[in-house]
Amino acid sequence: MSSPPPLRHPVPTHPAYIPEPPLTPGSPQGYQRFASSPQPGGPGQPSQHQPAYAPAQVPAYTSPFQHQQQHPQSHAGHAPPPMMQPQFGAWGMNDATAQFGMQLGSSAVAAGQDYVQRTWGGVFPGTRVKPHFNVSNSYVMRKLRIVLFPWIHKHWGRNSHRTDAGQTEYLPPREDVNSPDLYIPLMALVTYILLCALHSGLQERFHPQVLGESASRAIMVTMLDFVFVQLGCYFLNVQGPSQSIDVIASGGYKFVGVIVIVLAGFLKLGRTLGYATFIYFSFANAFFLMRSLRSLVLPDAASRAASGDPYATTPSASRRRRRIAFLLVEAASQIVWMGFLVRI
Repeated sequence: MSSPPPLRHPVPTHPAYIPEPPLTPGSPQGYQRFASSPQPGGPGQPSQHQPAYAPAQVPAYTSPFQHQQQHPQSHAGHAPPPMMQPQFGAWGMNDATAQFGMQLGSSAVAAGQDYVQRTWGGVFPGTRVKPHFNVSNSYVMRKLRIVLFPWIHKHWGRNSHRTDAGQTEYLPPREDVNSPDLYIPLMALVTYILLCALHSGLQERFHPQVLGESASRAIMVTMLDFVFVQLGCYFLNVQGPSQSIDVIASGGYKFVGVIVIVLAGFLKLGRTLGYATFIYFSFANAFFLMRSLRSLVLPDAASRAASGDPYATTPSASRRRRRIAFLLVEAASQIVWMGFLVRI
């Protein structure tokens, strides 16, 4: 039996030439092709294929410092370009007319600012509003205790200090607990509006208009109280530094008692406890306001000597009686305002 013929494996052969891919006309600048295999004709012969694109010539980098060293006189002796002056001739006016118009406009703006300052500066002086927000956490806690329990507070006079310019100013609320602030009244006003909305929601009759109605009612009460006090101070010839801001701040503390009364109504304490809560906090707010405005409406010799207020004067006996009556009426009006606010 004859043996089978031996197996012969095919010997792999490599092509002597691999064709190049077609040239791409849109190749980027600086791209150069290189052949992956030798061209036919032998290794000694030069390639007949020329690159379609030559490498781009990259300019040599020159640092800005080197440029300045090479051209040291490029910026020397040249002043900065002058500012362009507006050419008013394009609008048909000469320079004299334009300057006169600019001066007239500046004078009109200055006169308007002076009028606004004289008209509204005494009511809401901007430089005196910011110190009324200079409070601290300890001041807020002590002030709330005085507002809710004014019977335990003994000293009601405000402290003052002398500035570097030689003027006497009251200390800010952060340093004097008897100084009125605008932070607590503003936060109490916002809280009152939110409590009115919460009460309407618990009664299943909430509507976005409740927020506007509550805010309008609170602002109306604040403005009416402010106008009443300002008219009383005007007819009684009461003057003082930051008088308007102090009146608004002192009258805004009534919302603290209103909030407590409204919260007591949420607890369903009954009619007797509800009336007792209203009577206590309304009288507490009336007493607090009377003692707070006393240093403004009815300053005595001790408070003037302690504060150094140049606006405070000693009233006559008849004027003193009228001011005391005005304080009592203002204190009694707080009960009416609070009774109107708690009816939500």
